[in-house]
Amino acid sequence: MADTTTIPAEAEALTTGDATQAHTEVDHGAGKHVEPELFYMAPYQWVSIAMLILLLGAILVGKVHKTLGKGLDDRIAAIREELDEAKRLRSEAEQLRDEYATKIANAESDAEAMLESAKAEAEAILTRAEADSKALVERRKRMAQDKISAAEREAVAEVRAKAALAAATASRKLIGENLDAETDRKLADDLIAGI
Repeated sequence: MADTTTIPAEAEALTTGDATQAHTEVDHGAGKHVEPELFYMAPYQWVSIAMLILLLGAILVGKVHKTLGKGLDDRIAAIREELDEAKRLRSEAEQLRDEYATKIANAESDAEAMLESAKAEAEAILTRAEADSKALVERRKRMAQDKISAAEREAVAEVRAKAALAAATASRKLIGENLDAETDRKLADDLIAGI
């Protein structure tokens, strides 16, 4: 059973206003009461250690915060650089696309111009070939006519030569048969008289 008649000294000090008696000893009749300790340290020491840890934590967190902030700022800067690089590459790609689109358009117009030029050149070649073939046909026709005329002249000359030879042979034969010495003399005299 608890002793209710005795008021502890601490409670009495609190009620009477005597602050000098308020320390760790309390008498309950069974012995002295000692304040609780953890690892041989009083509560005020634990509060001091907790405050020290809290202050160190705040300092470290401030530094960590700055480190994290710097890391995030560096990452943001790297991302901005990558975005700027991507924008630059995109603008270069758009310029190349426009340049190649222009080249393709120019190539198509050049191809059309080349096609028109090739058609005109082909028509000119065909016209020239027709004219050349007509000229060649005319030239060959003339050559054939010239060969035919030359062959005719040659044939006529040959016929004339044969006719002259035949006439001369026939004349000789006739003269040889019909001409005697007296006819020969008479013919010579007529010739001389004609001169």
